[in-house]
Amino acid sequence: MSDVVVVGAGVIGASVAWHLRRLGVRDVLLLERESAAGLGSTGRATGGFRAQFGTEINVRLSLLSREKLLRFHEETGVDPGFAQRGYLWIAQTQEQLAQLESAQRVQRAAGLHEARMLAPGEIAGINPWIAVHDAAGAAWCPSDGFIRPLEILRGYLRDAHVRTGARVVGLRLGAGRIEAVRTQDGEIPAGCVVDAAGPWAGEVARLAGIELPVAPLRRQVGSTVASAALPAEMPMTIWTGDGFHLRVREGRVLLLWPAPGEPRDPWSTAVDPEWLAEVARKAAARVPALASVPLDAARSWAGLYEMSPDKHALLGRAPECENLFFANGSSGHGVMHAPALGQVLAEIIVHGAARSLDVRALRPSRFAEGEPNRAPEIL
Repeated sequence: MSDVVVVGAGVIGASVAWHLRRLGVRDVLLLERESAAGLGSTGRATGGFRAQFGTEINVRLSLLSREKLLRFHEETGVDPGFAQRGYLWIAQTQEQLAQLESAQRVQRAAGLHEARMLAPGEIAGINPWIAVHDAAGAAWCPSDGFIRPLEILRGYLRDAHVRTGARVVGLRLGAGRIEAVRTQDGEIPAGCVVDAAGPWAGEVARLAGIELPVAPLRRQVGSTVASAALPAEMPMTIWTGDGFHLRVREGRVLLLWPAPGEPRDPWSTAVDPEWLAEVARKAAARVPALASVPLDAARSWAGLYEMSPDKHALLGRAPECENLFFANGSSGHGVMHAPALGQVLAEIIVHGAARSLDVRALRPSRFAEGEPNRAPEIL
């Protein structure tokens, strides 16, 4: 029997397993449906890290993760690539500016003291490569920045017991508990189970008879050809009006825009040509240096977020099953919050309660209780 079976060997599941081992749980098995760890959402993440959120719990998750990222190499022997180059949020209307100001008050109250507002004339001093003629102001935090998702995964998987190609097809239940996890290769008796299956978390929960409000959402990433048009130290820059944002990674500029409407195929990893053309137009208009830089369709991609109704993680014990725990639903923030989520859930499993952070706001029962988290849409 495995003391803990973690379903999903992406960065969150790997973090849970690593922290469990740190707390003395030696027999932890990670089950990965793909042929190797990192082929799901983790490997398709662009690697942003921020503490600029609109709710206290997300700010505190980021601050705890930041502490852990700063000592990640010391603890795991792997460099997480944490580069604090900042996040810049551009407001184009007074309404957007007011939302950023309100969120910044939440951030400061939660301990993010270095975040500050910028007047329109100050924006060029932070990012001189963008066009800001229509900016009403901006929010800026220099301690935000970038991470390397697959390196964080590699650090957390050191000495881990991972079984790849292991798709969970059933759960054997008895007396309100999970007795065993079923894969296509047979049963694995389990002391407890962690559902860290990302976009597939709802499918896993359903095997236990639980309707988990987590659904996949496809997001696309456009990549330019290799180019020196923008420097690597440019901050992540986001236009709050439509969510268009960009960063430089490995000599290319990554362009992101959450296009309205449902995708034709939510599971496709291919980028829509129409979306790519529109994101190229946005880039040329807002970043003059990119007007003559072509996009590379072959290096562009799509991946999946694991969305919850309030865009916050579900973390903790399932009310309906005493030995089933959830670590999913991070809604695009999973990689950056993985260090904190893994530590806190390991504490809940081993000690019966979180010790590092009050995570009541993330309890899986909050939707049934009518207490979802509420945050500004732009953050």
